Amino acid sequence: MPRGDDDRRVAEKLFAIADAFERGDELTLSEIAERARLPLSTAHRLLGEWVEWGGITRSSDGRYRVGIKLWRLAVRQPSSRRLRIAAKLYLEDLFESTGEHVHLAVREGLGAVYLERMSGVNAVPSITDIGSRLPLHATGVGQALLAFAPPGVFEDVIAAGPRRFLPGTIVEEGALRERMVRIRATGVATSVEALTKGAFSVAAPVRDATGDVVAAVSIIAHVERRDEPQFALGVRIAGRGISAALGHRP
Repeated sequence: MPRGDDDRRVAEKLFAIADAFERGDELTLSEIAERARLPLSTAHRLLGEWVEWGGITRSSDGRYRVGIKLWRLAVRQPSSRRLRIAAKLYLEDLFESTGEHVHLAVREGLGAVYLERMSGVNAVPSITDIGSRLPLHATGVGQALLAFAPPGVFEDVIAAGPRRFLPGTIVEEGALRERMVRIRATGVATSVEALTKGAFSVAAPVRDATGDVVAAVSIIAHVERRDEPQFALGVRIAGRGISAALGHRP
């Protein structure tokens, strides 16, 4: 068999492993092999190459996740740079006015990938960081992205089996579907102790010139502040401002 065909087949297998992460943030070797339709031995060998390159990382419990090197390649794309530049001043305003975590995220498969983060010294503890990829159903910013995603994305989230991280995580299909309707009606997504104990999140969508939702902006704050109105107002204003900077005209 010609060498070029061998190389092509190996590349297809490597891409199949990358595609496996469209439906999950942290996966076991068996899950990756099943989704990529590869023998365990082949998946293990190719994952080793991904890990060595830095595109995928392996945690201490043996689970795999997308690595920072792939994320850095993604944010170098012109669309990502433009989005981050357009959002910078609005994120700074939110941070200065609240002193809490402020995020900008985009949807990638069934996850929300965080492009920007600003945090104060007294902000609530949070697991989010630049480059983090968290499930759509379990965060305010993820729910904002999910509510305006193509309908098939919601069905994929349900099919993948949403994970319950804390009692506040919505995993039931009916309740999650109702939440999506509410977000589309109000333009704001909120979650309370869904992923991090003691924290609540509020988020709003960001649209491009075509009107499509391409990102979401959020604040994660101490749960005791969840009834303060400036959070929802702030993300609404920021979302609209960033959208206008991207050319959106309601």
